[in-house]
Amino acid sequence: MTVRLGIPAPATLARRRRTRQLQVGPVGVGSDFPISVQSMTTTLTSDVNATLQQIAELTAAGCDIVRVACPSADDAEALPAIARKSQIPVIADIHFQPKYVFAAIEAGCAAVRVNPGNIRKFDDQVKEIAQAAKDHGTPIRIGVNAGSLDKRIMDKYGKATPEALAESALWEASLFAEHDFHDIKISVKHNDPVVMVRAYELLAEQCDYPLHLGVTEAGPAFQGTIKSAVAFGALLRQGIGDTIRVSLSAPPVEEVKVGIQILQSLNLKQRKLEIVSCPSCGRAQVDVYTLAEQVTAGLEGMEIPLRVAVMGCVVNGPGEAREADLGVASGNGKGQIFVKGEVVKTVPEHAIVETLIEEAVRIAEQSEKAEPETRART
Repeated sequence: MTVRLGIPAPATLARRRRTRQLQVGPVGVGSDFPISVQSMTTTLTSDVNATLQQIAELTAAGCDIVRVACPSADDAEALPAIARKSQIPVIADIHFQPKYVFAAIEAGCAAVRVNPGNIRKFDDQVKEIAQAAKDHGTPIRIGVNAGSLDKRIMDKYGKATPEALAESALWEASLFAEHDFHDIKISVKHNDPVVMVRAYELLAEQCDYPLHLGVTEAGPAFQGTIKSAVAFGALLRQGIGDTIRVSLSAPPVEEVKVGIQILQSLNLKQRKLEIVSCPSCGRAQVDVYTLAEQVTAGLEGMEIPLRVAVMGCVVNGPGEAREADLGVASGNGKGQIFVKGEVVKTVPEHAIVETLIEEAVRIAEQSEKAEPETRART
């Protein structure tokens, strides 16, 4: 259960757009379920042990669903073992060869991602794919990318416009619907957040399928984080989005961390540790940068929802520290330590980090003791 400390009841941006609901393994996807965070392995899928090791790392980081590439027969042969042993649902990512769609379904993957723009004669095989997916209860994600649009769409629009992306996805979804298959999730990815946002807005207006958000080829960690945060924020503000992937030129675990942080920042996922710290300015009387970094490092891994204020001046410091679960207002070589709004002690500057960590551990222990007592009363 959630132990509510000083973090206020979360404000919501907007009501989620109503969608169809589907199951990706045990993870519910759609407006009745929390927004899930996805990533993709970077290993050769045919290397089962390496792939499962990376999936374990992603699972530990908080990933909800993982996607694995399947470009070869060796990869397809590895799917049953990976799908069976993974702790989180596995989606097979299929391009070019339609036979691997059937292989992934037979392997027991929780879902299959198809890119209609580059799978040979895909539209001619929708009936068979729909039937196989229906027989196995396997959802299909129609993943349209700006870099691999169907030639017919490119001929019509000339480039990957928002309208082109949306039309391509909706056309493919309609082919599945003709065969009474509706367990579909859609993504329309572009490297330009403005184009991507508009494409998803068009989709949201024209269908009720769950939508997977992503800015494709977003770039290195810093640039990709900014692009994804801006695009996701614009869409989630409208209640659009049911799963997300932050695409970074960085280790997959970093994608998961950023994705979780985006959702937590928008109150769409329960916050755990939250550090409130001032940006520093001429008023600061301590090295706020170092102080905040040391506190963050010292509290890494804390699981309870805890807001910690690390403040460096007398203007906003006492107020922010008082509003947090735990805080310090620093100045004149010392720090006032606040716990749940009350000053509990004043310590010299060199002892601030150690004291905050000690108090955080104490609060965590009290919360753990209180949790079973609360359950017993209810």
